[in-house]
Amino acid sequence: MRFSARAVGVAAGFGAGVGLLGIGAPSAAAADACVTSGPATYCHNVYGAPVYGSYDGTGQVVGRMYTTYSWFSCRLDKGGYVGGPHPYRWLLTKADNGVWGWMKDTSISSETDSVIPC
Repeated sequence: MRFSARAVGVAAGFGAGVGLLGIGAPSAAAADACVTSGPATYCHNVYGAPVYGSYDGTGQVVGRMYTTYSWFSCRLDKGGYVGGPHPYRWLLTKADNGVWGWMKDTSISSETDSVIPC
């Protein structure tokens, strides 16, 4: 496939502009911390992350999180295996459909150590 020099230049300029806006590819920087406000702690999470009915790793999906900055009530470090830096950590939250459930720590990009234990 052949591209014109103009098309390549426009694409390169667009990529540079995206990088300047801070919406480029993820970096290798440390994860940002969750922020506590009142009884909730807010963390960045994956769009569409599943929320499960239980924290043992066998529960059904009861909802999803379509926001990428969501609140969590507490964390549990003895749930089913999820991998990542906290291999057994699950966080209690309310899915966007209003149903309470548990999100895997691996669905959260923020460091979740500041979320209070359940």
